[in-house]
Amino acid sequence: MKAVLYYLSLPFIYVVSSLPLWLLFGLSDMLYVLIYKLLSYRLEVVRQNLQNSFPNKTANELRLIEKHFYRYFCDMVLESLKPLTISEKKLREMVLFQNIEMVAQYFEKKQSIIIVMGHFGNWELGGARFSLEKFHELFMIYQPLKNPYFNALTQRLRTRFGNGLFTKKDTMRGMMANRNKTTATIFIADQTPTKENAIWMNFLNQETAVYQGAGKIAQKFNYPVLYAAIKREKRGQYKVNFKEICQNSAELAPKQIMARFMAELAKDINELPSTWLWTHKRWKHKRIK
Repeated sequence: MKAVLYYLSLPFIYVVSSLPLWLLFGLSDMLYVLIYKLLSYRLEVVRQNLQNSFPNKTANELRLIEKHFYRYFCDMVLESLKPLTISEKKLREMVLFQNIEMVAQYFEKKQSIIIVMGHFGNWELGGARFSLEKFHELFMIYQPLKNPYFNALTQRLRTRFGNGLFTKKDTMRGMMANRNKTTATIFIADQTPTKENAIWMNFLNQETAVYQGAGKIAQKFNYPVLYAAIKREKRGQYKVNFKEICQNSAELAPKQIMARFMAELAKDINELPSTWLWTHKRWKHKRIK
């Protein structure tokens, strides 16, 4: 059954990936009506997340963010298929770097780095775009899918431009094997951890369980940590801005590293609230006092 679902979906996936942007966004407009207006996909989760995160906003303000979020969400889902077929030229046009020299300076010193990102903007396009730069050898962390056919497709999508992948459980082993290389390892670091592995901090006006793996690994290797904010300028175009979280990670506790990252991410979410992944059950864990 898993193979049947995959092979039935595959032609549609490649067709969508190959569409020109104007046509892809037309399809996205129809998808918006389906998942927001008709199916109300995770609408209660989105509304609760927005209400808790922005307690000072009016009901009308929250509803406007909600509508803009679903339009962005539909665009992002379809755009994320583009790395299967997109040309290097078009990818460079869609994702622009504002200060790539911050990364270049570490490469010139043969210094490996860690890049932390959130589910903000379009992280799939951002990772693919970074792979085109002739700096660090790039590795991305991912969680394998249960369907082996779609898992292989996801691997192909994320490695088409030459970067590597680590499964979450193999991250430490892979980074140890690469210690003599100049690498950049990307962590999507705003995921929900298990309660046993969580550290707690205030994020978007509420107590939040925070994944600390990126901070632990940065501290162990003493790699500089950069935050990459992928901000949507308009439909089909993003700008990536790097900010330095720390240079000497060994001097900080993992919680301090993650707190700096989460603070930067919160600033960007407050600036562009509709372009973070509000459908995620980010606050499903509650701290036991």
